[in-house]
Amino acid sequence: MNDSQSGYLGLSKKDKSRLLMDMVMRMVMHYGFWFGEVRHQMGMEPALDMMDTVTPKAMKIAMHRMAETLGFAMQDDLPKALSDMDEDLMNRCLQDLAKNWLVMDGVWFQTVESAHGMNDAKRCNDSCWGKFSPYEAHGIKKFLELGKNPGLTGLKKALAFRMYSFINTQSIVDEGPQSFVFQMNACRVQAARKRKGMPDYPCKTAGLVEYTYFARAIDPRIKTACIGCPPDPHPDEWFCAWRFTIEQ
Repeated sequence: MNDSQSGYLGLSKKDKSRLLMDMVMRMVMHYGFWFGEVRHQMGMEPALDMMDTVTPKAMKIAMHRMAETLGFAMQDDLPKALSDMDEDLMNRCLQDLAKNWLVMDGVWFQTVESAHGMNDAKRCNDSCWGKFSPYEAHGIKKFLELGKNPGLTGLKKALAFRMYSFINTQSIVDEGPQSFVFQMNACRVQAARKRKGMPDYPCKTAGLVEYTYFARAIDPRIKTACIGCPPDPHPDEWFCAWRFTIEQ
């Protein structure tokens, strides 16, 4: 075996642990680059369709290989330890994943802001939401088996499965068969700023992208309107509110 193949063998266990985590991140980034390039070359919808083929196939192969190496059981192509996990612990894991997602989002924002200022950070943030929202909507739509155009009923269900739904408090006010209002009653980001005596983060530009793109990906007939979002003034009972409508 030459040096290029065996270099890692001389590492300490601590360094091998660091290398394992680094390789996991490389896999995540490579997956993302593949998706991004297919989206760029062929469009969002074809990229999402191909992702639906790639992800389960690649995950099945990867998980069964790791199960064989690490000696854990698989059930229905998932680690059996997950289905055997205490339900309260599983709920906490779901919440922690959502919190970690928000932490990564915040660290990216703060890093860009520190290097290039608030305007560039907001520009990157808003652009990121334009890509993430339809991706998240597509995944939720498939997970819940909502069908092609599930209307406002489907959107209500989907909103309850967004990453934010695990860590924020939100509510829905029905206005009839053609519209409803979605309210973000408690926002983890804004609450943290409030505790520090800081003003609301002006998230309206991101929200207009986030909610419009999400609703449109659930059903292209749905229209989105902002009722209020910082820096807009808002009542104590919500930080932002959005009206979703559909023409019958």
